[in-house]
Amino acid sequence: MSTDLRGEKQLRRRRRIWTYTAMTALAAFFLFPLVFMFVSSLKPDGQILSDVSSLRAFLPVGDISLDNYAGVFDRVPVARFLFNSVLVTVLVVGLGLVVNSMAGFALSRLRWRGRGLVLALVIATLIVPFETIAVPMVYWVSQLPTLVWEDGLLKYDFGWLNSYHVQIVPFIANAFSIFLFTQYFSTIPKSLDEAARIDGAGWFTIYRRIIVPLAGPAFATVAILTFLPAWNQYLWPLMVVQQEELRPVMVGMQYFFQLNTAWGEVMAYTSLITLPVLVVFLSFQRAFVSSVAASGVKG
Repeated sequence: MSTDLRGEKQLRRRRRIWTYTAMTALAAFFLFPLVFMFVSSLKPDGQILSDVSSLRAFLPVGDISLDNYAGVFDRVPVARFLFNSVLVTVLVVGLGLVVNSMAGFALSRLRWRGRGLVLALVIATLIVPFETIAVPMVYWVSQLPTLVWEDGLLKYDFGWLNSYHVQIVPFIANAFSIFLFTQYFSTIPKSLDEAARIDGAGWFTIYRRIIVPLAGPAFATVAILTFLPAWNQYLWPLMVVQQEELRPVMVGMQYFFQLNTAWGEVMAYTSLITLPVLVVFLSFQRAFVSSVAASGVKG
């Protein structure tokens, strides 16, 4: 009996070793592009091209310096671009969490005629690529009314182009976020709603005091999934924003490919705009995994 137990322990140990080895190899494989990017941002262009055919491309060896980062700040207004992206992303994520979670609450907890049809329409919009509606959206946002501050007076005008809100408002409501909230909220026992209703709580109170505190992983997941496309916006700002002081970081990439491409500065710039994404994901990864696992409990 002891021999069998010893053999079983050894088998489990070997399986664990192989599992960790495979996971380490897979992680290293996916980290190679990031390592190459960060290391190349410290090298001059000539050394980047000469090292690319060897393992030196992934090692901080040779002529290492921060000159590329200094060159980035000389070529483009990085601080302004970062501020614009942070502002747009924070508002899109924050407002999106409120709007999409309320929509998911209404679709999962309330009973009203046409609820299934509305949910089906929301899911159906997921198959429509953004590129197919981008041009019509540009036309419609150019016709929307707006208020502008001019000569010390608040004036009424038309057109949202060259503004922050044109980069924010169209992306607050998100079909996938609504669907994920709906799925996650459906896993929360409805008996909690009934008990709260008996105590005199309204639907908004149930949403705010019961559902939201229990749905932390779902909010973290939606925050990550909303943050990534909002931070990576390129096509839409390129179409609707012409003023440099309103452009986000991704549009700033085109500054490095206008004349001679400075690959070291390109790597430095991409390193700067990648760091916020890594920080956000690492901060919410546990809640992200938890929500993905829980969202499949109920269909």
